[in-house]
Amino acid sequence: MQFLWKYVDDLVGKGLEWYLIAELLLYASANLVPMALPLSILLSSIMTFGTLGENYELVAIKSAGISLQRAMKPLLVVTLFLSFTAFYFSNNIWPIANLKFASLLHDISKKKPALDIKEGIFYKDIDDFVIRVGKKDQKNDILYDISIYDHTAKEGNRKVIRAEEGTMKMSTDNTKLILTLKNGFSYNEVKKSTSPLFRSEFEKEVIYLDVSGFQMNRSDEGLFKNNYKMLNIVQLDEAIDTIKFETELGIIRMGKKVKEGISLFKDTLNNNLNLATADSSFINLLSYNKGVQNQIYQGAINALRRHKTYITTLSRYVESNDKLIDRHQIEWHRKFTLSIACIILFFIGAPLGAIIRRGGLGMPVIISVLFFLVFHVLSITGEKLVKESGVNPATGMWMATVILIPIGAFLTYKSTTDSAIFDADGYKKIFRNLKGIFKFSKK
Repeated sequence: MQFLWKYVDDLVGKGLEWYLIAELLLYASANLVPMALPLSILLSSIMTFGTLGENYELVAIKSAGISLQRAMKPLLVVTLFLSFTAFYFSNNIWPIANLKFASLLHDISKKKPALDIKEGIFYKDIDDFVIRVGKKDQKNDILYDISIYDHTAKEGNRKVIRAEEGTMKMSTDNTKLILTLKNGFSYNEVKKSTSPLFRSEFEKEVIYLDVSGFQMNRSDEGLFKNNYKMLNIVQLDEAIDTIKFETELGIIRMGKKVKEGISLFKDTLNNNLNLATADSSFINLLSYNKGVQNQIYQGAINALRRHKTYITTLSRYVESNDKLIDRHQIEWHRKFTLSIACIILFFIGAPLGAIIRRGGLGMPVIISVLFFLVFHVLSITGEKLVKESGVNPATGMWMATVILIPIGAFLTYKSTTDSAIFDADGYKKIFRNLKGIFKFSKK
């Protein structure tokens, strides 16, 4: 639904074939895997162990001398397999899906809307032409009261064609719009002519308009392949090294420009003021008159302004490259956080199911959604901190994982010790004890 709301303006009214929309949705669905896979593991693990606990099957397993950790091993093997599959997906399939999605969406957004000439409305989507139709006969495909304004000369409405009726159809290759006009006239206003207006009448005239721009042309996917979302781990490492090398090279070049600027300033003093500064970095201004001093001041100010421009440009260039490196590193760490999240959420879901002992789609769904929201909010917050506040990419991208690991360990420990963490009577007992202690201390 988010995809449809976001890109509906690029899709509606362009006469797209169903398979193009299906292909676009298929590529867009790849972006749902990072959210759907961890949530599905969390929910399924809660439902599985919750059902086992609700039917007292966990009690039977434990009474047979099998611990909860041993009972979790088969599902842990499945989770590890899914984790490796998630890593393979994020490193190999996801970048390709993003590349094809970006390329296809670009081509769709550049495609003109489908040819649809409505009654009484000036249609301007055909290049260099404006068409108006007074009335359309939908049964016989006949147009009435046709006006065509030719703007190929870029001189306004100087060339106009009017017709009482006509028909419209596409050529076999869908690149030409064929208008067959009947009982009409055309006139053309010509600049710098003895006859400023040419008018001619016709009983039948055929006009061919170029509508090749209404077809969708597929662009080269190589135009998008350098984006950080379209790269795997090896390519991300190479791109990061390239950006760092270009940054260092830019700093070296800027240092050379500053040195050249200083040398130019000294040469200017030598040539214009006859000052011997080539072998000295110190100028005694008091030994010169005020006119020479002012020229030296002005030359120094101009040199400093140039250097300030160089340094400002360099700082912006370095800052831009640093942000670009952060984007690459975010994608690099994302390849691993997805697979690790599957394991961590399993160690949260399985103990929770054993503790709450509720199966089905009731309580497990509520708890899994709450934990997933915590995980998702922490992930988004960490990523935004990297992009906006300059936090280290590793810190921001692994923040959610670091926070959830102690929770998973705590829940696993509680489920192993058969702790009734969600037992309301236990909390009521603690509250009564605290209430009694408070009354005793008050007396």
